[in-house]
Parts: sequence; C-alpha cells; structure tokens
Amino acid sequence: MADILDPLAWTCPAPLRDQQRVVLGHGGGGKLSQELIEHLFMPAFDATDLASAPRDSAVLEAGAGVRLAFTTDSYVVQPLFFPGGSIGDLAVNGTVNDLAMSGAVPLALSSGFILEEGLELDVLGQIAEAMGRAAKVADVRLVTGDTKVVEHGHADGMYVNTSGVGLIPAGVELDPAAARPGDRVIVSGLVGEHGVAIMSVREGITFGTVVQTDSAPLAGLVATMLAACPGGTGQGIHALRDPTRGGVAATLCEIAEASRVGIEFLESSVPVPDAVQAACSFLGLDALHVANEGKLVAFVAPEVVDVVLEAMHGHEYGRQAAVIGTVIEAHPGMVVGRTAFGGTRVVDRPLGEQLPRIC
Repeated sequence: MADILDPLAWTCPAPLRDQQRVVLGHGGGGKLSQELIEHLFMPAFDATDLASAPRDSAVLEAGAGVRLAFTTDSYVVQPLFFPGGSIGDLAVNGTVNDLAMSGAVPLALSSGFILEEGLELDVLGQIAEAMGRAAKVADVRLVTGDTKVVEHGHADGMYVNTSGVGLIPAGVELDPAAARPGDRVIVSGLVGEHGVAIMSVREGITFGTVVQTDSAPLAGLVATMLAACPGGTGQGIHALRDPTRGGVAATLCEIAEASRVGIEFLESSVPVPDAVQAACSFLGLDALHVANEGKLVAFVAPEVVDVVLEAMHGHEYGRQAAVIGTVIEAHPGMVVGRTAFGGTRVVDRPLGEQLPRIC
C-alpha cells in the first residue's frame, strides 16, 4: 500500500507563510526573508532598531570622522558555472556591490570556502582564479580567508562566503530611508539577465539566444555618479540599492517601506531584454522579480537627475541607465506600476523566490 502523503510536510520556494521550519523561500529576498530577519534574527541579536531600514552593508563610525562599510554574503548558486560567470566572480562582485551601495570605496575582502569531499581540484582552481581576476577588475584585494571540507553529498560541490570592508568618503550620505517625494528612480541597465542565465543552464531551456549573467562590480559606477553631483560627494543622490534576490520589485518595496514614501513607475520604461521577456512570458514569471547581479537602482533628486544620468551613460556599466519612476507622497510604503494599457497595479515583494539559489 502506498504511503499516505502528508500535505503539512510539503515545501516549495514560495510556501504558505504559516511555517514552523525553514523553507527555500526564506532565502529568496522576499516577504519570507523579511519576516525571518525582523522576527527572528533582529530580536535575537538585540538589533530591532535596525530592522526598519535594511542596508546592503552596515555603516560603522571608526572615529575621527572615519566611516567604514562592512558586509558579508554567502553564495550557494547552482550550477557553479553559468553563462558569463561562476560562483567565484559572483562572490567578489556581490560583496563589492553591497559596499558600493553605501557609497564606500572597497578596501579588502575575505573569502571562506566550504568544500565538499570529492570536488575536483581543477574546478576549485578555476573558481579561485575567477575570484582573483574579479578582484583585480574591482580594484580590491582578497586578504584573508578560511577553508573547511565536509563529507561527500553535504555541500553541492562548494559554497563561498565573502565579507568586505570599505571606506565611505567624507560628505557621502546614502541611506535606504532617505528617499523623498520628487526623487526620480533610475535603474542602471537591463534587468533580469542573471536569473534567466541561471535558469537556462539549470533547467536546460533555451530562448533562441544565450543570456549571460550581468554580474559586474559597481563601485566605479557609483563613484562616477557621486563625483558628477555638486561638491563631488553625491549631493542629491539619496539612496542606492542593487536589485539582487527579489529583483527590482523587492528593491522598490524596500525603499518605499524604509522611507515611508510611495513609488510610481512606468512598466514600459523598465529596460528588459527581449530574451528575458520571452523567458518570463514562457514560464509565467514577472521580470521585475528576476534577480540581477550587476545593476543598481538609484533615488535621485530632480535637480541633479540629468547630470547623474549623463554620468552613468558615460560608464561601461551604466550606458543603458533609464529613469523608470518617481517617488511620491501618496500611498506611503506602496509601489504602483503603470501598465502599457494605462491602468495601474500594486507591485509587492515576492513571497519566496521564483528560482532558488541564484546567488
């Protein structure tokens, strides 16, 4: 007789929210991740005052006017290699970008490796070399690290953790809670490429062309944006975020909630590549929820938006930057998209994750 199925034991990337166990959706950057941070980690760490304004990196006062940005991230992406990149360069770029969203100039990174018994040394060497190359491109040093090995079958080949520290220049003030009515919302380029690149190789689906990850270090682009503003310290740029897990939609929702403002954007203004749009249409996904690893979203005062946009267009990672929306006073904490048909829809964070383990 077949075993009786127990529906209460089922899990999926986007489960019902009444959960007593960790599920894949808790790592997706959506509502489940937010609840895990706010209701479990923050109280446990006695850090509930930080929960209302999530940051890509912590800003630490180091005395004598010196401010440091500090961040850490773990990478469990499968497969280890994908079109245009690998877990190695992804780990470097992701940590550099988290520092850059605070306006910091990256100084140094650490690297921690969890290796599975049986991993080919040639594979590990390729990934280590990719990390070294990415660090040179990002002009940052890998200065310390750690290696652990676990039994075969316990790490999917390998996991990587990178932490980073950076120096925030004097006068630079970026805060996810600082967006204000009138700000223009800029996205730095085409969205959704990383998530579709992972999906294509993991699921063996082709979309008529090879979609490559957009993984790239953004500290140089951020420095260019800050220097373009009056005083050269980013005056008028209020907030920056990189739309990784949860995509552009999650980023807009986070800023709207942290700043207690509304955000309206024109869906047709969001630059989505044809191949990404085709993949999302085929799979029933929303491109706004698809992860990116080399893009940023900026909230910029209207009086400097033109100069910032011009500076972005002159940088290799901002040539396709576009204004997609505006920050407003109405419906604080809510994001509204205007459709091609002239209607509107409320855009929310994803519950869990459309595609688990994309970073």
